[in-house]
Amino acid sequence: MKIAIIGAGAIGGLVGAKLALAGEDVTFIVRGANLDAISRNGIKLVSAEGEEQVARNVKATDRYDEAGPQDIVVLAMKAHQVEAVTNDVPRLFGPDTVVVTMQNGIPYWYFHKHGGTLEGTPVRSVDPSGTVAAKIPAQRVIGCVVYPASELVAPGVVRHIEGDRFPVGELDGSASERVSRVSACFTGAGFKAPVLDNIRAEIWLKLWGNLTFNPISSLSHSTLVDICQYPPSRELAAAMMREAQAVAHKLGIEFRVTLEKRIAGAEKVGKHKTSMLQDVEAGRAPEIDALVGAVVELARLTETPTPHIDTVYSLVKLLARTMEDQRGRVKLHELAA
Repeated sequence: MKIAIIGAGAIGGLVGAKLALAGEDVTFIVRGANLDAISRNGIKLVSAEGEEQVARNVKATDRYDEAGPQDIVVLAMKAHQVEAVTNDVPRLFGPDTVVVTMQNGIPYWYFHKHGGTLEGTPVRSVDPSGTVAAKIPAQRVIGCVVYPASELVAPGVVRHIEGDRFPVGELDGSASERVSRVSACFTGAGFKAPVLDNIRAEIWLKLWGNLTFNPISSLSHSTLVDICQYPPSRELAAAMMREAQAVAHKLGIEFRVTLEKRIAGAEKVGKHKTSMLQDVEAGRAPEIDALVGAVVELARLTETPTPHIDTVYSLVKLLARTMEDQRGRVKLHELAA
């Protein structure tokens, strides 16, 4: 199949490389150093064991028209980066093109085919102007939850750290031919891509940890195990998770693991810096609204009190604004002896 990967970062690079190595017709829509590197050398994938594979049968361009209509378009960037590409994405559409969204957090399409009183409600935290929903219609979307961890170690070079699950699902929960086709394509590339009948429940399960540990880590400059083993921050995380669970329950979501098991799972990861902490240290705009702000928005829609989430959201938004205003980054440095 013809597959366009928008973004060749840690996840986009991993997905595109594996699909190309499996024989799919892959085009990366990229810019800058990544465009140059992939155009010249293809994309290199380094496994967790250090094995290297190079997918040379890929195309790379920064021109959507040059790529042309695709069977699958993979949106492989952070949620707050999607709006910048929305005017160009439709150039990749043919009559039956599907869009696989790989953003963390609550997606812009959350209430499309949701049913109930909130059916069709826009999620303004992640799509303030409505541009994303207008340009990338939810009717084309296949939902996806990203579990693998990887990193872009150099332009055109991705290291796969661990994980291989990309569950997918139609927004109405149906077992359509097109979602089966996407699942088969990803499975053929070596991923586990089961078709779920409730993709929103899987989104919430991953979000449950992200909305707590990401902002707490970015504010405290602490790793997952540090947060979980320090009683005050562990209780803060638990309080935020209880509030989020209350919101999710009002939207018909049941969690398939307990809160304590979810925290224990984060603790087992060890001295890991969350993506939001990495962004703060690097001076990049952190991914706040899809992970935290959208939960606050859904809490207001469902009339659910979320005082702990609200407080942490305000603090991390202020941190992001301060970084932007001062064009700076925040990182701890070891003091000289």
